[in-house]
Amino acid sequence: MARTALPGPGSRLGPRDLLAEALAGVLQRPGRSVLTMLGTVLGVGAFVAVLGLTATASGQIGRQFDLTKATTVTVTDHPSQDGLAPGARPPTSFPDDADALAGRIDGVTAAGVWWQVPTDGLRISATPAGDGAAGQNLALYAATPGAIAAMQPTLAAGVTLDPYAHRARLPVVLLSRAAAARLGVTRPDAQPAVFIDGLPYTVIGIYQDVRRLPDTLLGMIVPSTTALDRFGNPGTGEDQAAHLLAATRVGAAPVVARQLAAALRPDAVERLTVSAPPDPHTLQDHVTSDLTGLFLALAAICLVVGAVGIANTTLVAVLERTEEIGLRRALGARTHHVAAQFLTESTALGSLGGLVGTGLGVLVVPAVAALRGWTAVLQPSATLPAPLIGSLVGLLAGLYPAVRAARTDPLRALRGGS
Repeated sequence: MARTALPGPGSRLGPRDLLAEALAGVLQRPGRSVLTMLGTVLGVGAFVAVLGLTATASGQIGRQFDLTKATTVTVTDHPSQDGLAPGARPPTSFPDDADALAGRIDGVTAAGVWWQVPTDGLRISATPAGDGAAGQNLALYAATPGAIAAMQPTLAAGVTLDPYAHRARLPVVLLSRAAAARLGVTRPDAQPAVFIDGLPYTVIGIYQDVRRLPDTLLGMIVPSTTALDRFGNPGTGEDQAAHLLAATRVGAAPVVARQLAAALRPDAVERLTVSAPPDPHTLQDHVTSDLTGLFLALAAICLVVGAVGIANTTLVAVLERTEEIGLRRALGARTHHVAAQFLTESTALGSLGGLVGTGLGVLVVPAVAALRGWTAVLQPSATLPAPLIGSLVGLLAGLYPAVRAARTDPLRALRGGS
């Protein structure tokens, strides 16, 4: 009687055996494995560090945001020139009581009108007969008392322009420290004078700093009423147009900006252009997105480099272990067993790189924050999945080498071919 061969048990490769084989393959060449993981370590580490540092830096924007700009609203005048002769300067669109009208808006702490007086042809000197050389390149500004208050000058000596000087149209001047040094004025208590086009202006004070309108630190300021009497209306150019400067309480600037034009000129709001400060939250969002996009691109490049390194190393391992693959196939290993082995090895390399990179990235964030004096911010939603990125990189990088290993002909492999 003929015997019929019974089929033997199917070849199996359990998860524990598969993981053990993969770790043995990784640890067999530790130096090569470390170098292979380096790209993944850098990529995942950069990913974690970038997200952490971006969140940390974004948290500082609110603190670093300039409160002066956040509490400053500017209104620019565009006066009507209807009925004027060519070259004539129109009167300003701001009403005479602009300071009071703007000051009535809830949230405004000080407000007033100012402009730069056209100084073409003006001679500014310390003596009546001076040639004006000392006063060259000094700017002359006209301002109301409200504008001076909104500027918040820091006086080095003397007093500031007050409402009386404005109402009485007095020929007085407030000098910046730079202008005073150039004109040789040191002590306003002796009531020295400077001469503009030969006419004297009594120096009542010297200021060394301003919180707003830093351009005035290289010039001098006269009452707006005096400037109108002696120099005429403001210019119409962008640099010489009249402006209203409003200082507000923190958080009130957007609301104030929406009301200023209607409060000043309800009959001609189109003549006034209101400039409100940027929203700190909008600025924060822009900075965050820019930083995140830039550095994540660098992290992606590192991950690509890591994937190429893993793929190259796994492919070299396949070529070096051709005889081993042939022996496994001859002993009953199936194609998917061989593919799973090399795919697990590449995934293990990626996972180890992801874990190490995540650890390094987590350490970088508090270190940089400590150096900068910031509060470190690490979001679990960005940190916890980071090792999985390394695993995914390793998995994708090992696809081709695993398929290449699975297609190896066992007979040719045992004969030394590939």
